[in-house]
Amino acid sequence: MFLSRALEKILSDKEVKRSQHNQLRKACQVALDEIKVELEKQKDGTVVPPRANYIEADKYVLPFELACQSKSPRIVSTSLDCLQKLIAYGHITGNAPDGGSPGKRLIDRLVETVCNCFQGPQTDDGVQLQIIKALLTTVTSPHIEIHEGTVLLTVRTCYNIYLASRNLINQTTAKATLTQMLNVIFTRMESQAVSHTSTCSHLHLLTPPHTSSHLYLLPPPPALRLDSPAPPRVEHPEPAPPRVRADHHTNGIVEDRASVSSTDLLVSGETLQGGQSAVRFSHILQKDAFLVFRSLCKLSMKPLADGPPDPKSHELRSKVVSLQLLLSVLQGAGPVFRTHEMFVNAIKQYLCVALSKNGVSSVPEVFELSLAIFLTLLSHFKVHLKMQIEVFFREIFLTILETSSSSFEHKWMVIQTLTRICADAQCVVDIYVNYDCDLNAANIFERLVNDLSKIAQGRSGQELGISPLQELSLRKKGLECLVSILKCMVEWSKDLYVNPNLQANLGENAPSPFLPDHLTGRRDSVSSLDSSVSSSLPSGHPDHPEQYEVIKQQKDIIENGIELFNKKPKRGVQYLQEQGMLGTSTEDIAQFLHHEERLDTTQVGEFLGENIKFNKEVMYRYVDQLDFCGGDFVSALRAFLQGFRLPGEAQKIDRLMEKFAARYLECNQGQTMFASADTAYVLAYSIIMLTTDLHSPQVKNKMTKEQYIKMNRGINDSKDLPEEYLSSIYDEIAGKKIALKESKEHTITPKNSKQNVASEKQRRLLYNVEMEQMAKTAKALMEAVSHAQSPFFSATHLEHVRPMFKLAWTPLLAAFSVGLQDCDDPDVATLCLEGIRCAIRIACIFSMQLERDAYVQALARFTLLTASSSITEMKQKNIDTIKTLITVAHTDGNYLGNSWHEILRCISQLELAQLIGTGVKTRYISGVVRDREAGLKGFPAGGDDFMPMGLVGGQDRRQMAHLQESVGETSSQSVVVAVDRIFTGSTRLDGNAIVDFVRWLCAVSMDELASTHQPRMFSLQKIVEISYYNMNRIRLQWSRIWQVVGDHFNKVGCSPNEDVAIFAVDSLRQLSMKFLEKGELANFRFQKDFLRPFEHIMKKNRSPTIRDMVIRCVAQMVNSQAANIRSGWKNIFSVFHQAAGDHEESIVELAFQTTGHIVLNTFQQHFAAAIDSFQDAVKCLSEFVCNAAFPDTCMEAIRLIRHCAKYVSERPQALREYTSDDMNVAPGDRVWVRGWFPILFELSCIINRCKLDVRTRGLTVMFEIMKSYGHTFEKHWWHDLFRIVFRIFDNMKLPEQQTEKTEWMTTTCNHALYAICDVFTHFYEPLSEVLLADIFKQLQWCVRQENEQLARSGTNCLENLVIVNGEKFSPDVWDLTCSCMLDIFQTTSPHALLTWRPAGQEEEYGDAKHSVREETSVCVCGVTQQNYTCIFVCVSEEGHCICCAGVSDQKLFAGLLIRCVVQLELIQTIDNIVFYPTTSKKEDAQNMAAAQVSAASDWSGPQPRSQGMYAALTSQHLFKLLDCLLESHTFAKDFNSNNEQRTALWRAGFKGKSKPNLLKQETSSLACSLRILFRMYSDPQLTPSWPHIQTRLLLVCGEALSYFISLTSESHREAWTSLLMLLLTRTLRLPDNKFQPHACCYYPQLCDMMQFDLIPELRAVLRRFFLRIGSVFHISAPEARALTPPPPPLLGPPLPPQTPPARGRTPA
Repeated sequence: MFLSRALEKILSDKEVKRSQHNQLRKACQVALDEIKVELEKQKDGTVVPPRANYIEADKYVLPFELACQSKSPRIVSTSLDCLQKLIAYGHITGNAPDGGSPGKRLIDRLVETVCNCFQGPQTDDGVQLQIIKALLTTVTSPHIEIHEGTVLLTVRTCYNIYLASRNLINQTTAKATLTQMLNVIFTRMESQAVSHTSTCSHLHLLTPPHTSSHLYLLPPPPALRLDSPAPPRVEHPEPAPPRVRADHHTNGIVEDRASVSSTDLLVSGETLQGGQSAVRFSHILQKDAFLVFRSLCKLSMKPLADGPPDPKSHELRSKVVSLQLLLSVLQGAGPVFRTHEMFVNAIKQYLCVALSKNGVSSVPEVFELSLAIFLTLLSHFKVHLKMQIEVFFREIFLTILETSSSSFEHKWMVIQTLTRICADAQCVVDIYVNYDCDLNAANIFERLVNDLSKIAQGRSGQELGISPLQELSLRKKGLECLVSILKCMVEWSKDLYVNPNLQANLGENAPSPFLPDHLTGRRDSVSSLDSSVSSSLPSGHPDHPEQYEVIKQQKDIIENGIELFNKKPKRGVQYLQEQGMLGTSTEDIAQFLHHEERLDTTQVGEFLGENIKFNKEVMYRYVDQLDFCGGDFVSALRAFLQGFRLPGEAQKIDRLMEKFAARYLECNQGQTMFASADTAYVLAYSIIMLTTDLHSPQVKNKMTKEQYIKMNRGINDSKDLPEEYLSSIYDEIAGKKIALKESKEHTITPKNSKQNVASEKQRRLLYNVEMEQMAKTAKALMEAVSHAQSPFFSATHLEHVRPMFKLAWTPLLAAFSVGLQDCDDPDVATLCLEGIRCAIRIACIFSMQLERDAYVQALARFTLLTASSSITEMKQKNIDTIKTLITVAHTDGNYLGNSWHEILRCISQLELAQLIGTGVKTRYISGVVRDREAGLKGFPAGGDDFMPMGLVGGQDRRQMAHLQESVGETSSQSVVVAVDRIFTGSTRLDGNAIVDFVRWLCAVSMDELASTHQPRMFSLQKIVEISYYNMNRIRLQWSRIWQVVGDHFNKVGCSPNEDVAIFAVDSLRQLSMKFLEKGELANFRFQKDFLRPFEHIMKKNRSPTIRDMVIRCVAQMVNSQAANIRSGWKNIFSVFHQAAGDHEESIVELAFQTTGHIVLNTFQQHFAAAIDSFQDAVKCLSEFVCNAAFPDTCMEAIRLIRHCAKYVSERPQALREYTSDDMNVAPGDRVWVRGWFPILFELSCIINRCKLDVRTRGLTVMFEIMKSYGHTFEKHWWHDLFRIVFRIFDNMKLPEQQTEKTEWMTTTCNHALYAICDVFTHFYEPLSEVLLADIFKQLQWCVRQENEQLARSGTNCLENLVIVNGEKFSPDVWDLTCSCMLDIFQTTSPHALLTWRPAGQEEEYGDAKHSVREETSVCVCGVTQQNYTCIFVCVSEEGHCICCAGVSDQKLFAGLLIRCVVQLELIQTIDNIVFYPTTSKKEDAQNMAAAQVSAASDWSGPQPRSQGMYAALTSQHLFKLLDCLLESHTFAKDFNSNNEQRTALWRAGFKGKSKPNLLKQETSSLACSLRILFRMYSDPQLTPSWPHIQTRLLLVCGEALSYFISLTSESHREAWTSLLMLLLTRTLRLPDNKFQPHACCYYPQLCDMMQFDLIPELRAVLRRFFLRIGSVFHISAPEARALTPPPPPLLGPPLPPQTPPARGRTPA
């Protein structure tokens, strides 16, 4: 039994024999005796122990306590060893109360005894070990419980042993024991909580450990002050150890303000109680843990001794071990520790403040531990420590990185830590969301990236003596961090990425040490605490990236505004107001100045002090917002002046102090010290002066208290202020100057102050100063935020990455570019390439084009393939860059957009490099190499034409060998295969990406082909390949691809280099054959789009070889794929259309053969499929017809057009059923629009364009088709048709060479006119309504042309038209017909015969211009203007026709001659129409014959009925015609009478040998008029009109006879013979009652006629006339009758004879 043995051992020790150990001896002896008695009782069975040989040892502890107090190490060791065993085996529980000290238990006393055995460094090593052992057993034993002070005592003792012991083993053991103790303390607390929640699961106090993200917080007091009352606590049963009630120990806790030393660290009696209790612990174990944790924090805060740190010093070792223990506690922290408010507060108030001090320690070990603790806090506690983390980053991490004087070790450790932070995606995104997107936080993410970028670029202060190797390692680490950040972004947004090749996603292999799955519920990660500090979004809400973006934008605006304010306050305020971030009222601005801590205090002072009304109002509001109630004067002044720096100008200070004094008195109206505000104002001013005097280094002689008191004499309304009061002010100011508030002083830390440091020692000194300043700032800030609550938001949305990347892409790009450019280290290159790859991925996913293009361009630049640098400089990093570029193309193809250009350019140049690398003939690559900017440089160039067999000359050969070596790796199998995969993989790109890909591939191909010397076809070949691969895409995508590719083929097919063009055409042929195999449904246009390049090449490329090739390709398609062609026919005919106009016989021949084959055979079988292109087919044939070089083809083509008409006629149903998407044609009209119209239109084009024989054939076929198939035409079709037909005449409206025009008129127009009339007659019924007016117009136009033949044909056709169809004419049609004739009469009247004057005789031309009739609508020269229905004559002042000015008289005369002919023709036409052709001639002949017959006939007999149109005409129509005829007659009469004019014309060369006359017009017009009048006069149907007709007849005949009598020329009179015969004969035929008035009227003239030498026939008629007069008037009757007077005439007395006008000369 070891208890007895231990006691015996103590007794036997010789030290015990000494007198000072009497008490110990006795106690041991007593104890031994009692043990024996107890054992005997157990043997007897009197006492039943819990287990065999078990002794309750509590009552035997006294000897051990006494033994521990002895000075003998052996006794102490034995005693401690025994106690340890007793505790370990459960013989001591120590739960009994301690009799000596109330409120304590026995175990507490025992532990104290054990601890007291350690007497400092001199304590025996063995004893030290025994103490450690005993204490560890005490803490870990399951049998006993120690709490609060006792626990602290055990920890403190081990801690002290570790520090004080000189024995290394003891130190190590003590440290290990401490770690184990802490582990036990904190583990017990967590286990208790877990067991508690399982038993009380209905009360969810704590979350189970596996869902640690849902944190439990005891509800905090609102302002989180320690002295506020605790919230009511839920009482609940809980399992407690024997005799210990947990609720006895849930005391309140007050802040421990006792000073801490290593020897007297924590008093066990540290009873944590205060006036009010704060948040309570739910179990005593939590309190134990809390006390230990707080003690460690305080230990770690202990300052080190001045001077360089000694690694063996207590202070340093104490600090290091405390930090190590804290780290182990935090790393093992369970849910209670992480969530319980007391622990969180402890971290904020103690640990963070400790870290702020140790985080800038110059001792690397301390610094490193601080960083490790920070990392742990960041991963486990960030939700509670938002503001603390910000301070740590802003004031320590980033400052160390930015400060040029900081040491390599510090930078290295910081960057190591950052590497860990940057590897956690959640952490990186959270930093951005919580700080950069919070209006009141620093832009930590932005600064972090910028700083890392500088380090990665190697800009981390070389002047500090960092070795190149150290700098390189820093650079690598910096790059590693940047790449990690990018990988996190990629990881975070990976759900948005679609991999075209389903490869492993980028960035997946990056381990994330503490990364929860970012898409699971990381939302309500912390209870939303109302915070007056942070304006970021409450974290309990769902994640809305848009809101964060808005905040970020606002923040940028505010930062800009502050920056402006700090330069020029007025501009800053104005900017913020314009942006809506600051109100316009003075109240708002004052508030802004109070609350915005980033404002430059000097500028705030200047702004408030300005003597401008607005500024003064702001200053008043600013001061009014301060509350000085109840405070003393100096405190109020301090409060006033801590927000800004006083301006230097006295007036400004004056204004500020004045307002301050007023406000102070306003707030403290009850005070009796100051008589008025003036007193306060003067005193404030004097305090300012005192501060400056006492604390300014410039003032050498400081003011004394007496001087100060003296200075303030009489300021209180001429009285003095109490001396004690002024004395206390002096003392206070002397003790502490009035200054800005601490946080303001520290926020503006000097960053990157590039001071020139002479030596390493100087740098260290400078750095230590800076570190000190940093520590001070950080500590002040940490303490300031230790009670502040600011919710920390855990981001979950993918969209956050976009603004993050937008912020970071430029510094990242700079870092990677510089790394690739100036560093050949393979690790650096690998990191840079990986970074660029990730950056491209992010830019791609979020469609950030600018950023994506920038990174891809950077990558392309470093391949050296497109750069200006020489390709001979290619290194491994450039090869790797090429591989990266290819990988990007492969994995991010869907997103690359315009960046494909760079990539494909590189691939194109890569192929060139491979050619060099494999030693191909350089001639092949010369053009690209030498001339193009984008080409490769760096290999030897030859002359203009490159040396055909490689290079000569040793130097060149060596250079070439080096070149091949440097680019050799670009030809490796892996690179070649990877490049191929880009093209074969194009099928997996999405619809938009493939279009971009193809577009840029075409652009690169154009660059390749643009070389003047030797173009390359690499990309062109690839275009063909990818077209082939992608042809099976859906049509919509394919048509977009082909739009680009087809356009490229258009350009390439027209290349001046025939090889290139041939390759293009042949590639097109292959692709087209494959495409056509797929066929096409109705109404689609894919084939049409696909085959369009053939058309374009044919149109633009003039090379016979290429044109011939195109025709052959198309012919092959027709022959092999005719059944599948649909919309493609259009292109095929378009190609043949181009070929049809060629001059090469072979091209025309081949094209025509194929066209003929299509028309005769293919149309026969596939007419329905080709309807859409039927028009094009006809157009194509028309083009063949118009190629004058091949007449046989022309005639054959017209035959084929005629054949096409047969198809239309035979298959109208096919045309009706054909629906087309581009025409809104009624089904009934489709036959016309799709069938007949194209044929007839093209024939009209042929007529208009071709030579005589061809156009005549065309004309014949055209009218033949009309007559053959016209019966199937609708009425409105005819209208369209004749618009085409009349185009034949349009040709003549153009002023061309006279000869051609004349030929046209006499042949084609003539032919067409008769044909038109023929068709019109043929289809009179349908056409009359629709077309008659148009035909008349056309005839009018023909008649008005200066072509006699055409004019005659026009009148002739008019005549035929009316004669053949007149019987079917309605009155309206007759109206139209008569109007037409009237128009023709008027417009063809040759008025210029009367008005013309020879040059130089204009003045004689008196009123001639007025005689030009206003209704005349053609000018003399016949030049037609605008519309042929309205052409005007225009006479100038001098009397010349303006449009004839400069036209020769001969042309004028020719035109006039034709007009005279037309007039005659028209007169004849009217005659023929009214009385039928030849009727008049026959009548004249009969009259003559009758006159010759000697026997007197009865002249009054009626005329036989004629077969003309007279019967169809009404009297109005006849009168209209009569007017025309008489007008024509009058004109001719005037001209013939104007002897002078005729002579002038004759002299000018008009009409040949004799003077011109219009005798025929004069006589025939009158003859026709008379015939009409006499016919009407004898028409019984016109009986009512007879009187009117008689009047006109008498007038006309009377005038005619008078004119005849007046004639002087014999020949002129002769011309009238037949006319007089007609007049007299017709009059003679009148019945007596009608004859009488005529005889009366004409009698005198007839008598006058007798004087002329008339021909016998006329005389015979006259004789008969006179005989008739005799019989009618009863003159020649028997005598009886002779006496009776004659009956009166019908119309009064006869007209007086007209005297003929006096004429000087006889007409010829």
